[in-house]
Amino acid sequence: MLAYQDTRGRVDVAFTDRHGGVSGGPYASLDLGDRSGDLRANLAILAEAFTGTPNTPVALMRQVHGASVAVVEEQSASPAPEADALVTAVPGIVLAARAADCVPVLLADPDRGVAGAVHAGRPGLVAGVVPAALAAMWELGARRLVAWVGPHVCGACYEVPEEMRAEVAASVPESYAETSWGTPSVDLGAGVLAQLRGAGGRSDAPVEVVDVGRCTREDDDLFSYRRQGPESGRLAGVVRVRP
Repeated sequence: MLAYQDTRGRVDVAFTDRHGGVSGGPYASLDLGDRSGDLRANLAILAEAFTGTPNTPVALMRQVHGASVAVVEEQSASPAPEADALVTAVPGIVLAARAADCVPVLLADPDRGVAGAVHAGRPGLVAGVVPAALAAMWELGARRLVAWVGPHVCGACYEVPEEMRAEVAASVPESYAETSWGTPSVDLGAGVLAQLRGAGGRSDAPVEVVDVGRCTREDDDLFSYRRQGPESGRLAGVVRVRP
């Protein structure tokens, strides 16, 4: 269930795999997407495993592959905001970013108690959702950030048309890649890492990067749209500042 966990001070982070939930068929079993119909049940299982407390709410977003950032100030925001990044300075709130090949990124300043969760797909990478999330966290008082880059499709597997590779690389040169079989590809992870390490050009706000690795397309323990098609579930990255 929790394929990766880390703690820094009062900050907890985790990335899920596909195990430990209630879903069946191609969504088996911890599907955190909307298509299996099991989101509420699986989210409750995840939240309790992550926090140790039953019935813990989790803040979600309606991800649209853009660069909008929503500030979460309450335990349960309803309806979920249309955004691709959530940030908060409120202890106890669990933020989640869901993905099935895109890059889930978790952010935190453990000293100042600011946290964020980002969904960075190809359009979001170009639009700059990661720099936008960093800027929003600085506005909330963050200074020394840690970023955890979660499982995603790797550059050796993410085949795209040549025109698309050129378009993405024009905005984020580090994303230019080639598949293991010699065709054009985009390396989403390399692009996200470059944006994090650039830290938006702010030398006074460094970002420590933890690359969790794992390619979703190559790893059967993870959901992957590229491998499974439309009937793919969703994994998640979750983060909170403990109260």
